[in-house]
Amino acid sequence: MSDYALEFLDITCTFRDKEDKTRRYTAVGDTTLRIGAGEFVSVVGPTGCGKSTLLNIGAGLLAPSSGEVKVFGQPLQGINARAGYMFQADALMPWRSALDNVMVGLQYRGMEDAEARRQANAWLERVGLGGFGDRYPHQLSGGMRKRTALAQTLALDPDIILMDEPFSALDIQTRQLMENEVLDLWAAKKKAVLFITHDLDEAIAMSDRVVVLSAGPATRPIGEFIVDLPRPRDVAEVRNQPRFVELHSQIWGVLRDEVLKGYAQQLKKAA
Repeated sequence: MSDYALEFLDITCTFRDKEDKTRRYTAVGDTTLRIGAGEFVSVVGPTGCGKSTLLNIGAGLLAPSSGEVKVFGQPLQGINARAGYMFQADALMPWRSALDNVMVGLQYRGMEDAEARRQANAWLERVGLGGFGDRYPHQLSGGMRKRTALAQTLALDPDIILMDEPFSALDIQTRQLMENEVLDLWAAKKKAVLFITHDLDEAIAMSDRVVVLSAGPATRPIGEFIVDLPRPRDVAEVRNQPRFVELHSQIWGVLRDEVLKGYAQQLKKAA
């Protein structure tokens, strides 16, 4: 078995303009990125640079224009069945209770209802929602919905976890609680995690490695930083460590110019 859970090998992804079919836009260009088994990797970059496109390619939701994706050494064909995907927006079914939302993936895999219910209840307990299984999404706070979505993803026991800015809409206190929750659950089984975020503090506090993407078009990795802060970590307390401050300064030194380029591009589009 490969030492890498997920590999993006010379990936390029180009889209046609919806209004002018002769025009093309390259979102990701000549990108190679590897995520080790059990490694927590965060990707940061300017708004609109192609971070989510890369995640969708890793999930098998989007085929690259060229290049190859490998999952534990095997070429990815179609949907990545070994990955769980936690989206930025709530992906809970509003007509299903929290318990039913966590159960649904297990049921689709053919698990008997009684066993699916048992495992779903166990996961709700693990994310601090024991006793809330009968609540519907509109009856849950933002943080509770995120906990339900996390239980829904982890209940399938994926070998790879893809997370697209999952906590960006939460208040800072709830966000830090969720970040620590994810780290605790990750530490228990050490799944491979590819985490997309705009928050550099979040990326450093949670990760083994932070990858910086360039501004688009044709985004690509332009910097990789090993986060050698000791674990276990508390995401609030770790920010006070001198090494955290040093890493933040180093990464921001690479990221800053790309953020300014991305901002200038956004202004140009809006003009």
